[in-house]
Amino acid sequence: MSSLDFIEISGSPFEAGEALGRFGAAAVHRHLLHTDAWLTVMRWRGSPVAADLAMHTETRFPRVWAELQGLARGLRLPFEDVFLWNCRGDVWAMSPDGCTTLQLPHTPDAGVRRIAHNEDGDPGFSSDCAIAQCRIEGSPGFAAFVYPGSLPGHTFAVTDAGLVVTVNNLRQRRVVAGVPRMVLTRAVLDATDLDMAVSLLRDAPRAGGFHLTLAHRAHATLLSVEFSAYGCSVREITEPSLHANHAIHPEMAHFSQVITDSSQHRQTRGDTLLAQTRTTGEMPDPLAILADQEDASLPIYRDDPRDPDDENTLATALITVKETHVEWEVYEHPGSRARYRMINGHKQADTAAHD
Repeated sequence: MSSLDFIEISGSPFEAGEALGRFGAAAVHRHLLHTDAWLTVMRWRGSPVAADLAMHTETRFPRVWAELQGLARGLRLPFEDVFLWNCRGDVWAMSPDGCTTLQLPHTPDAGVRRIAHNEDGDPGFSSDCAIAQCRIEGSPGFAAFVYPGSLPGHTFAVTDAGLVVTVNNLRQRRVVAGVPRMVLTRAVLDATDLDMAVSLLRDAPRAGGFHLTLAHRAHATLLSVEFSAYGCSVREITEPSLHANHAIHPEMAHFSQVITDSSQHRQTRGDTLLAQTRTTGEMPDPLAILADQEDASLPIYRDDPRDPDDENTLATALITVKETHVEWEVYEHPGSRARYRMINGHKQADTAAHD
């Protein structure tokens, strides 16, 4: 039996949030509320920073605010607590959100770009996550990996408008008021093209930091975006690249961040594997790289319950961006058959077979 569910979400922003809350309620009450992560984030209840984060969200992104209100209703938890949990990376550098992304700007097929992504998160949610196919009023349809208790948009997603988004954690040291990073990445899923997505990230007063890989079926470029409260760097990817959980753009050299041993080792190992393919002239095998465990203590594919960052790989996505549409596959384990095959934001009905 698969541990990665598939759910369909629809309705108004509030109704969609409520449905996501109902989906995640059991796991949140069973696991999340008892974690050190939850208790650490809840220390910010009633703080001026929490009030400012809320003000920026309600004022600038009222649709996301309504989703969060619905999420709290569905989870049967106070809104303030659910909102704070969705600000976890803004107020706490060590929130359990990881990930590794491989970026391939060109393949032997002209016009095709590939993005491969390991979704690393709380291993306590290993049987509780889902691919959510969302049809929310006023937004393009999209499908995204979702965690119990969290907005969609901070993991990996593909929209019917042709936008592809994958997200990696950046561990910003300073707490700054502004728009929460998970609110920004949820809002990005409503963008219809790359320019709109980048403008949203550049123009908003940002609180925390993320790295995004962005692509669109109508654009030939593949973008790497690092943002924090202090800056937003956008670079075009022109050769195969890998990104772990710390800022690496030269423009972000001033960024005060925590770089964990796991993030540094995954970045170094990924860079080494890509350098080997450049030497041999071979095209990188994205799934093989993301399954790599050569470094047994700090591997790219993470399945150790004692992981030092409290993160395990919960799913892997392989996304192919073509000129007319986006094809993608979601894997539960390296070497397994694809659990789901998708075109744009839609699941292909005959490809959800259990391994």
